This record gives sequence, structure tokens and C-alpha cells, in this order.
Amino acid sequence: MYGLFGRGSIRDLTPEEVAEGLAANKILLIDVREPNETARERIGGALLAPLSQFDPIELPDPQGRVVVFTCASGVRSIKAAEIAQAAGFAYDAHLAGGIKSWKDAGLPVET
Repeated sequence: MYGLFGRGSIRDLTPEEVAEGLAANKILLIDVREPNETARERIGGALLAPLSQFDPIELPDPQGRVVVFTCASGVRSIKAAEIAQAAGFAYDAHLAGGIKSWKDAGLPVET
């Protein structure tokens, strides 16, 4: 179903929670969509780490911030969190609904 740990180990964050965390520099947002997707639109400040090449060891030090994964709709971001957890990282949060929910909440994207 959802991979290694099951759905219960990943926290769903709302677009508003993520926006507030980004504004306060308390979240490091990692977009796991592919470059062709992020070239069309992206959340400002998100770092790109495509799931097709995803290696949590290569992610930057979050420097005290909460790592939050995002994608198009919330499926790949869950997978990224599960991969990171399997590698020993305590990254357990994602943007529920991905960039789709972000836009539905009226929050801005960069193009």
C-alpha cells in the first residue's frame, strides 16, 4: 500500500501549516517531483530532489528546520518520507495533497 512503514508514520501538514513554517524559516521544503514538473510551477523556496533519483543522504542539513516533502498530489511525498525513514532519518512530514492542495488554498506558486 504505502510502503515500508505504513500510513501512520507520516504526518499530514496543511498548506497553511507549510506556508507558515516556510515564512518563519522553520520548514525545509523538499519537492520530489521531476524537473519537467517543477519547471512549470513550484512552491517558492522548495528544494528539488526528484524521487526518481532520491537519496536522503544527499539532502542538505535542515539546520533545525522540519523537513517536509511535497509533490503533485501527496503520493510521492509519502514515499520520499518512507525512504528517508528507512535510511535512518526522522523525516516524517509531507504537504498533504501536494502542490494541488497548495494552489487550492490560494497560495502562490512560481512559474
